Amino acid sequence: MTGSHTAIVTGANHGIGAATARALARDGCAVLITFLRIDDPADPGIPAAYREHRGRDAAAVVAAIEADGGRAVAIEADLADPGTPAMLFDAAEDRLGPVDILVNNATGWLADTFAPAAADRLGRVLQPVTAATWERQFSVDALGAALMIAEFARRHIARGATWGRIIGLTSAGELGFPEEVSYGAAKAAQVSYTMSAAAELAGYGVTANIVHPPVTDTGWVTDAVRTVVAESSTMFHVASPDDVGQVIAYLASDAAGLISGNVLTLR
Repeated sequence: MTGSHTAIVTGANHGIGAATARALARDGCAVLITFLRIDDPADPGIPAAYREHRGRDAAAVVAAIEADGGRAVAIEADLADPGTPAMLFDAAEDRLGPVDILVNNATGWLADTFAPAAADRLGRVLQPVTAATWERQFSVDALGAALMIAEFARRHIARGATWGRIIGLTSAGELGFPEEVSYGAAKAAQVSYTMSAAAELAGYGVTANIVHPPVTDTGWVTDAVRTVVAESSTMFHVASPDDVGQVIAYLASDAAGLISGNVLTLR
């Protein structure tokens, strides 16, 4: 990556977001890490380590970047608050520089279902679809991502910038996301917003893409999950966060200037 760039990476206190922040910093980006600590209830289908990861701050990620000579700041913020995007972009501009890379990684993940089931095939607790489960998912994965893209676009155009990158993440498939139905629907909305951004912002030098990671071990992968992957004809790997972060960093590079308007499925 050439030149001086500033990135905002959401949901970057652990997992793919943290790995992406580190990868971008290694490529010379200054990075604003934003996150929201989540206190998940105990779930027999999810390792306790994953709940611990979601409940931590981003101090270790910032320290790792700074130890390698990079620049990073961390701000805890709730993307469900419509005022958050402007606050984050203001902070990034004040402390790091104008933002030209946006990675919408944060998720309000929960498992909800239309079926009368207490747990999914992996033993994770399921909730029935309600207004509350819908709001939790869509406020972050759809509304939050859309407002971050809108804030990025407004500032990019206002300052006459000619280079920019927007990258989102999804997990939804062609048949939705059974047993995580609101999560899948919210991610589908984010895909649509990002594809629209690719078309509408191309004339301003902005690319926009979605990454669909494989099963990625951010702390939630159990032996049951590994068995499902091993027996699948379409899932080839259990990836590490660093594996996915490197792909996102590539999409944020100059070399990926012709890649836009795509959903990149990693396997």
